Amino acid sequence: MTTYGTIPTSSSSKGPSSSNLDYISRAKQRIIVGLGARRPWKVMFNFHSFGLPAGVSDAISRIRINIAYFRMNYAMIVLLILFLSLLWHPISLIVFVVLMAAWLFLYFLRDEPLVIFNHLIDDRVVLIVMSVLTIVLLLLTDVTLNVVVAVLIGLVLMAVHGALRRTEDLFLDDEETAGLMPNVAAGGAAAS
Repeated sequence: MTTYGTIPTSSSSKGPSSSNLDYISRAKQRIIVGLGARRPWKVMFNFHSFGLPAGVSDAISRIRINIAYFRMNYAMIVLLILFLSLLWHPISLIVFVVLMAAWLFLYFLRDEPLVIFNHLIDDRVVLIVMSVLTIVLLLLTDVTLNVVVAVLIGLVLMAVHGALRRTEDLFLDDEETAGLMPNVAAGGAAAS
């Protein structure tokens, strides 16, 4: 009996292009979810929510809460500053873009364990290797000072915004609140 002209009903015979499309689809979904964690810029720069902190402990508390709440926005700002610092170094910019793609596919967007030559590679190993590779390649392109200054500028901007942005109008999830304010929860339990 021949099966010429029949349409297969089983999806078990997926080809390599189907698995590539599945990977791209999953990566696209993870990017959308990741960008969905970005908070609205109007909330981040609501000028009515800015004020000086009462003291150092208040500033540190604000910075911790704001970093947890605006982490994706802060990451986008730091990456933009880093990108702008590399505009006058095209080779470094190309290396930076290639490294970002490698980080995305090997660490951030990967939802399955990494297997090389039938050996399972731990996430910590991937993180260490990618970090060392990033540092070495950026050192080889002679933009170390640019990268360090850009990251420091980004961190200073994060700290200044975090310290000046009041947190009373931010709506944190229970998970975020529990991780940021353990002493408040312990103090409330002790007072009860």
